[in-house]
Amino acid sequence: MQVTKNIPKITTHVLQEMKLKGEKIAMLTGYDYSVARLLDEAGIDVILVGDSASNVMAGHKTTLPITIDQMIYHASSVMRAVKRALVVVDLPFGSYQGNSKEALHTAIRIMKESGCNAIKLEGGAEVKESIDRILSAGIPVLGHLGLTPQSINKFGTYVVRATEEREAEKLRRDAKILEEAGCFGIVLEKIPAALAAEVTDSVKIPTIGIGAGSHVDGQVLVLHDMLGINQEFSPRFLRRYHNLHDEMIKAFLAYIHDVKSGEFPNEREQY
Repeated sequence: MQVTKNIPKITTHVLQEMKLKGEKIAMLTGYDYSVARLLDEAGIDVILVGDSASNVMAGHKTTLPITIDQMIYHASSVMRAVKRALVVVDLPFGSYQGNSKEALHTAIRIMKESGCNAIKLEGGAEVKESIDRILSAGIPVLGHLGLTPQSINKFGTYVVRATEEREAEKLRRDAKILEEAGCFGIVLEKIPAALAAEVTDSVKIPTIGIGAGSHVDGQVLVLHDMLGINQEFSPRFLRRYHNLHDEMIKAFLAYIHDVKSGEFPNEREQY
């Protein structure tokens, strides 16, 4: 049964219904008005305004440099385009870790200034106080466990997480903590498929996987990766649905040729 077939607006409640009825949740990142409008038109369930904008939009090597103001800019651009999809915005690095009052202030500011539907933050037990404060203000929270890119300097690598039992057990506990705190879902990034399936079965809230196998409630990819615009990133979990890198280069080369040769504009393209 397709829960979302005639739904005019995706909400956190709809996502819960999708898990209960077994309908997979489709989620992609989006950072600007034009692409968000296309994503919404296509019927995507969730758009994540990810801090991955730091990489694919601004050219940084990690997600760490992006600021609250920049996240609000991207989120506002997306919100002006979207009618149906649920829009979730990442809290940027340094805006919630270790200070629950600052976490609440950041979440409220992003919600008020962008008009988004929910926020996402990384971590389990260590950020529970921040989650509690944000939820107390009526702001929906999406959790994120496994590989947490904002902790790259702690991990030192982007390898698969929770392959050892000690870390796997912490992830299991953290998933229950996030559920009991009131998160509406959990992103599981780059963890063993069997562990992701176990966690998905153990919680009543939806799980969204990225490099976490097929036995989760939905999937998310970074838009620039799945469209083949970014060619430098090729993990096992990434499926490229197009090769826009080559298509765009071809178009640019044709334009340059036509301008240089005087073929553009032609008589029909003049006033």
